[in-house]
Amino acid sequence: MTAEERVALVTGGATGIGRATCVELARRGIRNIHIGYSRSADAAESLVAELAELGATGHPLRIDVSDRDAVGQAATQLLATSGGLDILVNSAGVTKKIDFTDLDAITPELWDEILGTNLLGAFWVCQAFAETLKERGGSIVNVSSISATRVVGSSLPYSVSKAALSQLTRALAVALAPTVRVNAVVPGTVLSGWHERLVGTEAAQAGFEAEARLVPMGRLADAADIGEAIATLALGMGFATGQEIIVDGGKALRY
Repeated sequence: MTAEERVALVTGGATGIGRATCVELARRGIRNIHIGYSRSADAAESLVAELAELGATGHPLRIDVSDRDAVGQAATQLLATSGGLDILVNSAGVTKKIDFTDLDAITPELWDEILGTNLLGAFWVCQAFAETLKERGGSIVNVSSISATRVVGSSLPYSVSKAALSQLTRALAVALAPTVRVNAVVPGTVLSGWHERLVGTEAAQAGFEAEARLVPMGRLADAADIGEAIATLALGMGFATGQEIIVDGGKALRY
C-alpha cells in the first residue's frame, strides 16, 4: 500500500505534538488524516487548511478518548468516511502540575481524569480500531514521556500513567502481532505550549533555559522534532515493535 492510500488518525491532533505529527504525515504523503480532538475545534479546523496546502485532506473528528462509547462512535464515523485505518497515533493527554511530595493534592477524581485519558483512553482507541488495523497491516505509535522511567514531570499521576502506557505498548505489540506494529515515542521536555499552560510563561521559560544547558544537542525539542520521530516509527522501521524511542537530544543520558 502506498502512502497516498493510507489513512491516519492522530488523537490530540489539533495542537502541540499531535498537530506537528499530522503535518509531518502529510509531508510524507499521507493524504487522509483524521484530526482527533476533544475541545480544540477551532484549532482542528485551522489544521485542515494547513494540511490542504500539503495536498492532504484533514478530517476533524471529535473524540473524548476517556469515554469508551464516544470512542466507538468516532470509530464508526471514521470507518464510514475512509473505509479503514492504517496509522494510529495516541497523542491525547492531560495532566496537572502538582509537586511529587504533595500527596494530599492527588484526588480520586484526578486519578480518574489522568488515567482515563493517558492510559485507558489509548487502550479504548486501540481496541476500537484493532480489527481494521489488523486487516490492513497497520501501525500504532503511542506518545509516552521520559517521566515514565524517571521521577520527573508535572505530577505523580502523570508519571504513573505514562509508565503504564509504556507497558501497554509492549503488551499490545504482542497482542496485535504479527500484522500490527505498536511502538512508542518518549519525549523529554518539548517546546509546545504545554509547560506554559501548566506553570505560566515566565516560569516555563526560566526552566527551559536551565534545562537546555544540560542537553547534549544544545537545545530542547520542539513539537516538530517529536512529530518527525512519530512519523518515522509509523511509516518505517518495519521490523520494530514493542519499542520505545527516546527523543530528547540526549538529555536522558544526564539525569
